[in-house]
Amino acid sequence: MARVVHTSLLIIGGAEDKVGRTTVLRRFVRLAGGGRARIVVIPTASSLPDEAVETYTAIFSRLGAPEIVTVDPSSRSAAEDEALVHAIDNATGVFMTGGNQLKLAQLFVGTPLAAAIARAHSRGAVVAGTSAGASIMSRFMISLGADGVTPRQRAGQLTSGLGLLPGVIVDQHFDQRARYGRLMALVAGSPDLLGIGIDEDTAAEIRDGRTLTVLGSGAVFVVDARAAVSDVSEARLHAPILVSGAVVHSLPTGATFDLQTASLIGFVEKHPDAIVKAAAKARGDSKDSGDTGHVGRAAPRRTH
Repeated sequence: MARVVHTSLLIIGGAEDKVGRTTVLRRFVRLAGGGRARIVVIPTASSLPDEAVETYTAIFSRLGAPEIVTVDPSSRSAAEDEALVHAIDNATGVFMTGGNQLKLAQLFVGTPLAAAIARAHSRGAVVAGTSAGASIMSRFMISLGADGVTPRQRAGQLTSGLGLLPGVIVDQHFDQRARYGRLMALVAGSPDLLGIGIDEDTAAEIRDGRTLTVLGSGAVFVVDARAAVSDVSEARLHAPILVSGAVVHSLPTGATFDLQTASLIGFVEKHPDAIVKAAAKARGDSKDSGDTGHVGRAAPRRTH
């Protein structure tokens, strides 16, 4: 009987915790195999790639990954390098850093390295990306755009991505940079696509291209405009656009969501501070340790 391969993506909204509990990055290392992980770091989007490699190599090593290598092509022709392709073909985890997603797309999309990342995903290696590395996961990614809460005509620009997660548009630094408007405007213009906005220090873990689970300190925002009414095709340049009837979901840690049916599967409410306070009380410690943990209980649906 053929072995069933489950695929996983870890799409991070940027600015993930690197010095505390490192919840999101710890999850990546675990998905990559923990003490048996072979991780490839791709810093190509970063303006300071050496520093990015140094930072993530130190974190992943501290979290138990024994083998970490770098893949950073300087041009599209360099993206054909067999040694770089082999590194990705041998990886159990691929991690793309933040920076400029347009640069990342220019050097990767349509190259042997992009094909290697797709193969890695298909055979069960976890593919993760933060900030720019998150945006490029989808078939069409946001490469440029204006921040703001109000949806406006031409608020963003779409460019080809890696296509690891079809049927969606991913945005990052979502709450922190007020990107609700541009995501809403883009899905109004492409209503067959779900919009996914991810807060900082938050990740959408997507299993088998369908089941989305939220982890981290923020939330994942999903907008479904398939049944919405919009004047996006008539509105003048930069004008506010009509988007009426879109369905939105705000999903905090503990939420599980079905991307195919665009519906909530379940929610276990989690209060990171509760376990800390309980532990401090048990120790007779009057000070808050500043550490965090999770306790869960079954809860009805809710939004933040």
